[in-house]
Order: sequence, then structure tokens, then C-alpha cells
Amino acid sequence: MARSPVPSVPTRLIDVEVADRARRGAPVAVLVAEGDDAAHVEVPAGVGFSGKAGQVQILPDEDGPRWVVGVGAGTPRHYREAGAAFVRAAHAYADTEADSGGRPPVTVQVRPPEQAGAGEYAAFTTGAILGGYRYRVTGSDEPARVRRLRLVAPEGSVDECAAAVARAGELARATALARDLANTPSNVKNPAWLADTAQRIADVPGLSVTVRDDEWLAQQRFGGMLAVGGGSAHPPRLIELSYRPRGAAAHLLLVGKGITFDTGGISVKPAAGMHLMRTDMSGGGAVVAAMRAIATLKPRVRVTALVPAAENAISGSAYRPGDVVRHYGGRTTQIDNTDAEGRMVLADALAYGIATFRPDVVVDVATLTGAMKVALGLRTGGLFATDDELADRLLTAGAEVGEQWWRMPLSDEYADAIRSEIADVRQGPPGPGGITAALFLREFTAGLPWAHLDIAGPARAESTYAEVVPGGTGFAARTLVQFVASYA
Repeated sequence: MARSPVPSVPTRLIDVEVADRARRGAPVAVLVAEGDDAAHVEVPAGVGFSGKAGQVQILPDEDGPRWVVGVGAGTPRHYREAGAAFVRAAHAYADTEADSGGRPPVTVQVRPPEQAGAGEYAAFTTGAILGGYRYRVTGSDEPARVRRLRLVAPEGSVDECAAAVARAGELARATALARDLANTPSNVKNPAWLADTAQRIADVPGLSVTVRDDEWLAQQRFGGMLAVGGGSAHPPRLIELSYRPRGAAAHLLLVGKGITFDTGGISVKPAAGMHLMRTDMSGGGAVVAAMRAIATLKPRVRVTALVPAAENAISGSAYRPGDVVRHYGGRTTQIDNTDAEGRMVLADALAYGIATFRPDVVVDVATLTGAMKVALGLRTGGLFATDDELADRLLTAGAEVGEQWWRMPLSDEYADAIRSEIADVRQGPPGPGGITAALFLREFTAGLPWAHLDIAGPARAESTYAEVVPGGTGFAARTLVQFVASYA
């Protein structure tokens, strides 16, 4: 069998454990809050260590490396920053040691402040796992890496902290898996690859995956997916994931946009940013990754997930501006712009998921509109919702796991803009783009409590900050897991 040109999925991540004592011979880092007296760690005069979040200083020690790491004011965000910065520093030290012929450490140890609780241990874990994430397609040897992080907790709090760290680890692994899926180049990642990968990684008891091919989609009249995927040599796939525990208190439907590459179609995108469109399935990646974590954590909530996967390409069979497309269920859409393809595949999946599975609540997530990047920047997701309680659950879930959302208006005064003269709705009317896109999707939600998460801004990063590294960020995966758990 030929070797895959890309790294295996999921990426190997650092392991985190909690113990009540340090391991002899392993390097140690001490966490220090801003303004605390660092004398107990013997920081030499003139070093300039302040305890600012993410500040890392290696200290000379004849027994091996010793670090002090700042946790700022001790908020969860500061602990995530500290975890990310420390692991990057530890990896760099290990690689330098390997290059110089030394013995790079396999395990590093961390002593949090005595007042740190389970929440702080969890936040540091999130930062450490994700801050050290690396995705590279290279023929070079991999750099030396630290493989294990040992958090040293007071004896009486080990069990509580270990439980929090284990759960944080699952959420972080979901984010990392979503990053893997987004980062995979599109010469490998087509709809069939995404579907096959979803099946392969669904190796958790209680999680099942069904893949629907283009013949099935044609039989069921998924006009939106077939139109968007019609210009590509790689036909679309619908990925269905199901988690059905006994005694479930609610049934949630998650839908994630799975455009594996987006040229814009006949309404072609500018060349300058098109290479980033390998991450246009970040919503679908977040949903797949969240489902794996949900099945691992086993909340008593039934969850069905759908990822409509297609490649939006240009050819003689591509759909055109001015076309009229009939979606699953019969509703028709006038095409204004073939680059507004995400809402076309989501419309089919929403209509099908609601009619087939009859959920209580629906949430979709997508890199949908450039308008949201303008409105909210690159670190905040846009939240549209028809239900205040649903919106509050999502906002709270995001705050609890370190993902920032801002609720946007679902303004009915723009509802007439999506009406078409020759079809039921039009796909890309003038007006505020994020709002009109959400209003278009609402047409396919059958009046159920529904939320739309637009992650066009935070799904990708061009620089390193906190636990984020350049490339796909995995944004929304942790929020979805925490959101589902809120129904348990």
C-alpha cells in the first residue's frame, strides 16, 4: 500500500496526567501568578520575571532544566495561555537537546500554585495539549517532542483534578481532531476522504456512522448538494453520525458545512486567498470531532449529526448564477452567487435531518460568510438563534471552554430580501450578508428551536496566540461538546 502523503489523523498529542508527587529526574516547571512573590522558586535578580500570563523563563540548574511560568491573574484564559506557552518552550528545549546530542526529556512536570483548583488544572491542560499541536507535511525528520506532562497536585485533590484534566483532555482532543480535518490539503481531502475518515475515527462504543453517496443523494433529491458538487470530479457525500444512549433526556441535531474545497464555482474567488479554502469544511470537522468526544464522555443526550460534504469546483457541469435548485423536501432556491454554496448544502441537510430524525433542537455550524469576519473579527464566532434559552446555552458553553461567541440579530425586516420572483427563496440577496444567510437557513428549520454558528472568522488563524497555532483552529468543537452536556 502506498504511503499517505499527509500525516495520520488524529495527530499524536501530549499526554497529561495528575499525581501527588513529582517524579525523580524529570524537569520541573513552577507556575507563578502575576504579583506573587517568586522568591520560593529562586528567580535570580535581573531575570525580569513578572508572572504575566504565558511568560516562560528557564532557570539554570545543575540537575537539569527548571522553568517558571506566569499564569497572570489566574483566570482560565491565563492558565490556557500558560499551558500553551510552557509546552512550546518544553518542546523547543527537547529539540535543542536532541540536536546537540543530549537526552531530550520525555516527561516534564508542573507544580501549579497551591490555590489552584480543578478548573485551573483543566485550563492548563487545554492550553498544553493544543498549544503544542503541530501539523506539517514534510519529508524531514520530526523534531524531538515532550510526550508527557505530569501535573503535581496536593494529595487530597488528586482525584478531583484528575477528573477535570481527563475531561479537558477529551475536549482538547476534539479541537485537535477538527484541526487535523481542516488542515489536510484538498488534493487528499475530497468528500469521499472526509467520509471515510469519519468512519475510521468513529472507534468509540455507541457512535455509528453512515455515509450516503451521490446516487442515494440523487434518489432522495438533495438538489443543493448535487448542484454544488456537480462541477467536481469528486462527487458529494452525506455523512450521518449517531449517538443514542439509553434514557436520553433530549435529542439534538448538529449540522456542519463540509465543503472540502471552495473555488467559488463560476462566481470564482480571488486567487489571493483561495489556498485557504481547504479549511472551508471547518464546521463539518468540528461536528465530526465533537461527536467522537460526545460518545467518549457519554452524556445521556441523543445526538444526531449531519455533514453535507461537497467540493465546489468549476467545469462545464458546474451550477450557474440564475439556476433554480430544488432542495430535499421540495423547497426551491434561485442561485445568485455560486460562491454562496455553504447555505445550499446546509439547506438540504437541515431539511432532511429535521424530517427524518425529528430532533428537539437544531444547531448548524459553518464558515459561512465573510461578513462575519468584518463584523466580529477573527477570534469571535457569530451566533444567530430563534430561541433565547438555546442562545444562552451556547454562549455559556463557549465561555466555559474558552471559545468566544457574540449573538447577532436575526432581523425579520430583512426577511423579504430572501424572497424570489421565480423560486421560493433566493440564495444571495443584497443586504447584511451574515443576517440574510441566517434568514435563508431559517427557511429550512421547520420552526424548531435553531441556532446558526458562523465561524468564518475564528476557524482559521494566521499567527500563534494563546492555545491557537496557524492553520485550522478547531473552533466550535469544544463548544458543541459542552453544549450537548448541558442537556444531560
